[in-house]
Amino acid sequence: MRLFVAINFNPDTKARLLILRDELRARSLRGNFSAPENLHLTLAFLGECSGKQAAAAKAAMDETGFAPFKAEIDRVGRFGRGSGSSAIWWAGLSDSRPLLDLQRNLAGRLAAAGFTLDTRKYSPHITLGREVDTPTAPWPIEAFGETVSRIDLMKSERIDGKLTYTAIYFK
Repeated sequence: MRLFVAINFNPDTKARLLILRDELRARSLRGNFSAPENLHLTLAFLGECSGKQAAAAKAAMDETGFAPFKAEIDRVGRFGRGSGSSAIWWAGLSDSRPLLDLQRNLAGRLAAAGFTLDTRKYSPHITLGREVDTPTAPWPIEAFGETVSRIDLMKSERIDGKLTYTAIYFK
């Protein structure tokens, strides 16, 4: 199983994310744009996991305490230089101590359980599109968001050629 831990969004937040994704698509020559049901905020990517590792991930999630907090999406940006087709476009979240504390606490517990995690600085973002070729630059947006009160263990798989994310556990 290919697993990750994420925050999934309520329908209102997803609708606002879809507006951003669709605006990016309209401004682009081509790209691979995120499916509505796949819009999420990754907290930790675990990769290929056995059943035993999935159980360890669930235990780490259960040990990770957090109070509900506001997550605010406040910008559009990209990873990659220029307008080439290697760009990944995203919606970014404002600096949030509760979000960063949650991610750091979870990552620490997952590492203690034996998972090898990305060592780059955590950059909270929601992927809108990959391999996007567009002449546009990131643009300002009106901030929006929601209160986060749960995290999900997600399974990533291809079903009939379509990338599908399914929540298999939550805390």
